[in-house]
Amino acid sequence: MAGGRIIFLNGTSSSGKSSIARELLGILDDGVFFHLSVDSFNAMRTKRNLTQEDLDTALRRTRMGFHRSIAAMAEVGNDVVVDHVLSEPWRLIDCLTVLRPEDVLFVGVRCSPAELARREEARGDRPSGLAALQYDIVHQHGDYDFECDTSTAGPRECAELIKEFLPRRPATTAFTRLRARYLAAGDEPPERGHTRAT
Repeated sequence: MAGGRIIFLNGTSSSGKSSIARELLGILDDGVFFHLSVDSFNAMRTKRNLTQEDLDTALRRTRMGFHRSIAAMAEVGNDVVVDHVLSEPWRLIDCLTVLRPEDVLFVGVRCSPAELARREEARGDRPSGLAALQYDIVHQHGDYDFECDTSTAGPRECAELIKEFLPRRPATTAFTRLRARYLAAGDEPPERGHTRAT
């Protein structure tokens, strides 16, 4: 059975990933796509208070389960749009380990710091300054198949550009190159900080 395609959107909180994913589901017409969001997985978790240690453990397991859910959906032929924040280096390593690199179109979703701050304030449901903390970390690996900037293009425009690029995705994907760099060499992206939210 052929693996499903994975459009993997990575960017900071409030960068517009979820909006792009929703637009993609509306315009991709050559398959059945599912939107898998790390926020949706977080929302399924029990809401009772946990110690910080237990919360950290639960969050790590949540992300690991999320990554394996993506892999399982794609393995049986489902096409998937992933909405994620690679704000801890181990998350990228785990995704590189469990996802078939040839199936993944890795998309960097960028946004200017000023616009991110404006969106955070307008939303009011995220810690102030979260996106700024994540800004350098999420893109530190420095390799994508495609990038878009939601400071200058709306979600629909970004989705249209991704749709246009999808059939032309490279044979050697960014995930293939990143696997060779980090897994074959046994290296990981440098630890530059952690953010617990999202």
